[in-house]
Amino acid sequence: MQDSVTVLHRESNRLAANSYTRIDPRIAYEGECHIEGGDKDDVSIERKTVGSCSILHVKTKKPLAFNRSWHHIRSDAIDVVTLWFVKQGGLKIHHGGKATIARAGDFAITKSMSPCLIERSLDSQSTHESVNVLIPAHVFRKFISGDIANGFTIAAEGGLFATVERILADIFPNHEKMSERTENLLLESALSVLSDTIQEHKGLTKQKESVSEKRLKTALNFIDVHLSDPKLSNVRVAEACGISPRYLSFLLNKQGLSFADYVKEKRLEVASRWLSSSSPSEITIAEIAFRVGFKSPAHFSRIFKQAYEKGPREYRSECIAVKHYSSSSFVSEPNSLAS
Repeated sequence: MQDSVTVLHRESNRLAANSYTRIDPRIAYEGECHIEGGDKDDVSIERKTVGSCSILHVKTKKPLAFNRSWHHIRSDAIDVVTLWFVKQGGLKIHHGGKATIARAGDFAITKSMSPCLIERSLDSQSTHESVNVLIPAHVFRKFISGDIANGFTIAAEGGLFATVERILADIFPNHEKMSERTENLLLESALSVLSDTIQEHKGLTKQKESVSEKRLKTALNFIDVHLSDPKLSNVRVAEACGISPRYLSFLLNKQGLSFADYVKEKRLEVASRWLSSSSPSEITIAEIAFRVGFKSPAHFSRIFKQAYEKGPREYRSECIAVKHYSSSSFVSEPNSLAS
């Protein structure tokens, strides 16, 4: 959902956060807004909701400030992280007795559970512009587990931050009419890229992979690429990765895996996804068996039944029936509501 609203005007220079609540009541939080003698056209906010998050495009022609105190925190106890991409003007964040500054092109983070005063300043064209992503804190922690201080800022022009901004820009307009699932996947991708970039900065350095971890990853990638080869063996994988079969077994055993079991589980995983998303007219069970690396359809059926307690034919039929039932329920739902 996307909409556009003007939220601040001359009627009051000191506004409660219900102005923000009108934007997205699920993740809005209380505070005091201050604008210096503007009118209703001086501050505008466009909003795009993606799942439990919101992307806000904010423009103001007057200096704007937002203060959130312990009183506001105790009043609503809403835990939200705001990501700031400053495009024009600047941002000054007062927190914990100090202040941090973000300029055009910079990135910043603020937290609703910590008191702060946020001041938006104007550039030489008397404009402040920013793109904000408001994320429930528990969602944010899925991407960045380390604690980040309120007012965290990074000089972020170019690089991966530009990639994140491009992804957000692609999500924001409704021209392409993206599905909700696509929007969520794009936002998750943007947050993942952002997480990797933030982790590289001081105090959040991502732990480097050990040599053994890199070699295991190389081996698993090789297995994925050659999964359809029925002759795939630990000797071949080890040779391709420049290690001994014994060392490959050691790396897998550290993860609680054996080579044979890992390859079998990966093949069954791929086969089950294929069966659940296709019909017999598109691809036969025998074709699936060969294309995931089993030597014969009979061997595939036997192994599949051991793992899923039903044969591939029965498994596929049940998946098709479930999809048909779900589609029928979805089509009939509006009629039941209308009555």
